[in-house]
Amino acid sequence: MSSTLPPPPASSTTTTTTPPPASTDPPATTTARIGSKPTLVSRSGLTFLIMDCPRPQNLHLYIKELKKHNVTDIVRVCSPTYSPIDLESAGVKLWDMAYDDGTSPPEEVIDSWLKLVKDRMITTKPASAIAVHCVAGLGRAPVLVALALIEFGGLDPIVAVDFIRKNRRGAINNKQLLYLERYERRMGGGGCGCVVM
Repeated sequence: MSSTLPPPPASSTTTTTTPPPASTDPPATTTARIGSKPTLVSRSGLTFLIMDCPRPQNLHLYIKELKKHNVTDIVRVCSPTYSPIDLESAGVKLWDMAYDDGTSPPEEVIDSWLKLVKDRMITTKPASAIAVHCVAGLGRAPVLVALALIEFGGLDPIVAVDFIRKNRRGAINNKQLLYLERYERRMGGGGCGCVVM
């Protein structure tokens, strides 16, 4: 004789949902890409590549850009986020000239920057380009490029800033603009080394 139990009352029926098991597959890799397109700024025989900050996972893409534009040196004006080893293997020298975001460069950074520009673009490798980057490529890096255009390209500060902004929208904040307007040339301007008597 078999006895069957009656079904439980409807009010006591519960439904439980168990989450699917956690995947043991590795996470999908994202495709490496450049954050914002590097900007080539070329004027008066000076060529610069203004960039945002590379990361280890996309550094190889930046190196392709550097090679495409004949970059011999890269200046990092922010905290390090990548190793120089891959750059050096590609024949690109890394220079660290960090200074605080949103500010004007200190004297030692200006001196190092102007010495590098003079050595590379005017003295030893005039056909080369120098890449310079900060975090977003909108403040510190464009300020250094503006200084080079003022010093060696003979540009008025406002003309230098306008030229950079036409090529890289959003570059140089108001505080940095005021600094550049007040900047006094160290090299005599014009870049020719001429003296008028």
